[in-house]
Amino acid sequence: MLNLDFQQRVVINTSEQDWIDSPSAGVKRKLLEREEAERGRATSIVEYKPGASFNTHSHPLGEEILVLSGVFSDEYGDYSAGTYLRNPPGSSHAPFSKEGCVLLVKLHQFQQDDTATVRVNTQQTDWLAGQGRLKVMPLHSHGTEHVALVKWPRNERFKPHRHLGGEEIFVLSGEFCDEHGRYPKGTWLRNPHMSVHHPFVDEETVIWVKTGHLG
Repeated sequence: MLNLDFQQRVVINTSEQDWIDSPSAGVKRKLLEREEAERGRATSIVEYKPGASFNTHSHPLGEEILVLSGVFSDEYGDYSAGTYLRNPPGSSHAPFSKEGCVLLVKLHQFQQDDTATVRVNTQQTDWLAGQGRLKVMPLHSHGTEHVALVKWPRNERFKPHRHLGGEEIFVLSGEFCDEHGRYPKGTWLRNPHMSVHHPFVDEETVIWVKTGHLG
């Protein structure tokens, strides 16, 4: 078990982690949270080398993917960098990458009644106005869970706030900051239910953020 105490704050700079081989040749991972080897809840950065593939497999409690670079594929389509995918509970596929790719992957974390298949190309989706000068791109909502990209303009400061149901962040560009530290591109953070912080940025920064799922 790795980082499964959801009462604890977790910060991992994935650029400082080593790649670990997966059971499939040409696929490597950086583990962020994990329940069991090759089953149960997991959050990872996954790298497919050019030509790498996985055999057909199912996702009993769903799979969530953000393509960070390259092109990820399965028998249903090709997904370029910036694509957000949700494969619902009970789905299956045979993934591969012809040119190689890097992904943020979350497994076995859906509610059973969250059955939507989601495909969002964030490179072709409009930003919406958020609080203050923030721009927001909603990706998915179900119950109390909300997933979005958030763009922070240079020198933006956000009001201190509490995370009902917790918050999870992956820094896609720039440097995200709060009173606890500074988090460069590639950093994964998980803030527990009812935690409080006062975030800000000095440079334009884009984050993937999920809230309301850790209560």
